[in-house]
Amino acid sequence: MRTTMLSGLAAAVLVALTAAACGGGSSSTPTTPTTPTTPTTPTSPTNPTTPTDSATITIGADGRVTPSSVTITRGGRVTMINNHNQSHDMSSDPHPEHTTCPELNQWGFLTAGQQRTSGNLNTARTCGFHDHNLPDNQNLRGTVIIQ
Repeated sequence: MRTTMLSGLAAAVLVALTAAACGGGSSSTPTTPTTPTTPTTPTSPTNPTTPTDSATITIGADGRVTPSSVTITRGGRVTMINNHNQSHDMSSDPHPEHTTCPELNQWGFLTAGQQRTSGNLNTARTCGFHDHNLPDNQNLRGTVIIQ
């Protein structure tokens, strides 16, 4: 019985020493994080035809969407930001069905200062969008091109 206890104690000490040797102590040399090799580039309003994985459209203080057209790759998503002092109900064309790109309907009703991201746009196509409550306001209309 005594031999069994000593064997168990020796095994426990061995496990503790192994754990300490594998990183249980602290090191005074910090590790340097690795940098990603393929950073994601956001859509640039100056070149909205270059497809990216995601894009952002902003309703500005002037009540206009900027940019009015973005191009994303299949599977990408688009974030709508409302920086206008009024609420907007952003939806896919056509009005009032909103059936061309249902993924854009996830933007929905945005109060001032609010933002929301669409669902994944998986099908290559061009999607128009508008403010449901102001469907004829050209300042609140635009397109998302999925390539």
